[in-house]
Amino acid sequence: MAKDKIAPSRELASKVVFAALQILKEMGGQAPGKEVIAAIEDRVALDDWARATYEKTGYIRWVSILHFWSIGVIKAGFLIKKKGVWYLTPDGENALKLGEIGLQEAASAAYRKWKNSNQPQDESGEQDVSDVGEQGQEATIHVIEQQAIEGLKKQINLKNPYEFQDLVAALLRGMGYYTPFVAPQGKDGGVDVIAYRDPLGTVSPRIKVQIKHRENPASVSEVRQLMGLLQKDGDVGMFVSSGGFTNDSKTTARSSHVHVELVDLDRFISLWQEFFSKLNDEDKSLLPLVPIYFYHPSLT
Repeated sequence: MAKDKIAPSRELASKVVFAALQILKEMGGQAPGKEVIAAIEDRVALDDWARATYEKTGYIRWVSILHFWSIGVIKAGFLIKKKGVWYLTPDGENALKLGEIGLQEAASAAYRKWKNSNQPQDESGEQDVSDVGEQGQEATIHVIEQQAIEGLKKQINLKNPYEFQDLVAALLRGMGYYTPFVAPQGKDGGVDVIAYRDPLGTVSPRIKVQIKHRENPASVSEVRQLMGLLQKDGDVGMFVSSGGFTNDSKTTARSSHVHVELVDLDRFISLWQEFFSKLNDEDKSLLPLVPIYFYHPSLT
């Protein structure tokens, strides 16, 4: 008996989804979705059909298929997408042993179980997958969320170091802190912002903030420099680095006897989104957001 022919969209999905999980494993288990997608394009052979764009949405076919089919992978517990960052779960790492088709079948079964429905899915590949039911709706949400994150990153990267410093201070105020000290231009003695829970700084924690706005990750020596400034009981360090942190700096912060919180650009954006409504109008104007609400099928 001849083997059933796999629909083009399903065949492409098995390749790009499997590649995504492989890439995440190689990247240490997590990475911005944009970086994963770029790596897939370098790894998977994509023909003109896969690279074509849907006329209605303008989305590239293989990218739309990746987002669409990754919903099943999420429901299977193999992948997590959060604020533009993708995370490979331990189950997802084990699922790589199933191979491309096996992983897709496991994910599809998990999605059908989650939906508790026997309604057939359109797998012809001739339709914009973002139009296909609630799975397409959820995939579209992931695409738009990722586009929003990348747009915010672009705007933040256009700011100079002192504008970024003002953003960090504004975020702390939105989180309920007072910021009696925001360093002026020039030497700051290693501290860019000081934040208190009360106007006088009598209530802990008292946060000393170091801020680096550049492409290079913050080094372990820079993190240790901040640690050396935490000399009083109740002092907490916060290091905000738009370029991220080296692995050594992360290890040092985790193992330190003093509390130093590391905040990279993804986490900063997540916090800015979370506390934006609590900012005053002047602080909101530093990086304004517009909320847009979508029906989210996974929350029903």
